Amino acid sequence: MNFRAQRYRFTYTFSIKKLIFTLMNENNYNVLGIMSGTSLDGIDIALLNFQKNETWDYKILTAETIPYPEEWQKKLSEALFYNDLRLHNFNEEYTSYLAEVIHGFIQKHEIKDIDSVCSHGHTIKHEPENGFTLQIGNLPKLAKMLGHKVVCDFRVQDVDLGGQGAPLVPIGDELLFSEYDYCLNLGGFANISTNRNGTRIAYDICAVNTVLNFLANKLNLAYDRDGEIAASGKIEQGLLEKLNSLPYYQQNPPKSLGIEWVNSNILPFFEDTASVASALRTYTVHAGTQIAKELKGDETTKVLVTGGGAFNGYLIREIAERTKVEVVIPSADLVNFKEALIFGFLGVLKLRGEVNVLSSVTGASKDHSSGVIFEP
Repeated sequence: MNFRAQRYRFTYTFSIKKLIFTLMNENNYNVLGIMSGTSLDGIDIALLNFQKNETWDYKILTAETIPYPEEWQKKLSEALFYNDLRLHNFNEEYTSYLAEVIHGFIQKHEIKDIDSVCSHGHTIKHEPENGFTLQIGNLPKLAKMLGHKVVCDFRVQDVDLGGQGAPLVPIGDELLFSEYDYCLNLGGFANISTNRNGTRIAYDICAVNTVLNFLANKLNLAYDRDGEIAASGKIEQGLLEKLNSLPYYQQNPPKSLGIEWVNSNILPFFEDTASVASALRTYTVHAGTQIAKELKGDETTKVLVTGGGAFNGYLIREIAERTKVEVVIPSADLVNFKEALIFGFLGVLKLRGEVNVLSSVTGASKDHSSGVIFEP
């Protein structure tokens, strides 16, 4: 074989190996998923691996919730009322803080190879009816400070397309957890996702931890552990009827909730609470009632329950007593970090240019690949 033939064979072999490596790399991703919820528990960070074969597989390699210091909890809870200039400056400040937290996680766990940091940011305002939603911490400098590619700001495009900008998790439910009839998240809000007649639908049901934690704070507690205080209270029947009659529960999906709705429609009921225990019990019964109404089926119907509320034994009992479906609470990692997992997944889909938001869920004018990509 002459030199030219040998060179062609080498080039051909090298090109095939490069192609195989590229295809493997394009179907295998190591990313960080970052989530900060309205309950202000902290920043969830998860190192994740996603592999695409015939279907998508995932692994939560390591994960941690970084609690917010008290000063940041106060700032984030007050930011809704900031004027535009103060909010702009606060966005800059929070982005820097978020970068420090993420960088600390990377160093602590000695993470070397990351394809992208996929971050939800923190919701300050969510007013899809006014064509507006704001998640802070999604500025270009996040990528520059971290030295890694960042995919973030997943909600704005959907609102621009006429959608609710929420919930965004259902694409992950569809592609990662299709063995469940329902996926129920009990976080700041309860939201649900299901496949109905071949179409994925999802929506917010009611507020959960935003209200329960607010009430627990009146006792100088971060939260009501396992719902023990709620279980010790009494049901205030008149209050329960007022809560259950809120107009939101009569609306058809797509629909979503924000902290503004809680401040206007829920918290005023608890301004003069005589007994925090009774308020907690009444609201837990209310939430359990509204959630159970959405879980239609029998003993063969499986419901995956995640989010901090999955650890609230009293709330889970209130739901289970009102429905026949099988309530499945998975491993603690999945309970705690499913949202971080799926925002990592949304980032991967965005990197691939694939649909990561479903119009059947949000009400947008079309399915789309949402989010922005910032290079370091």
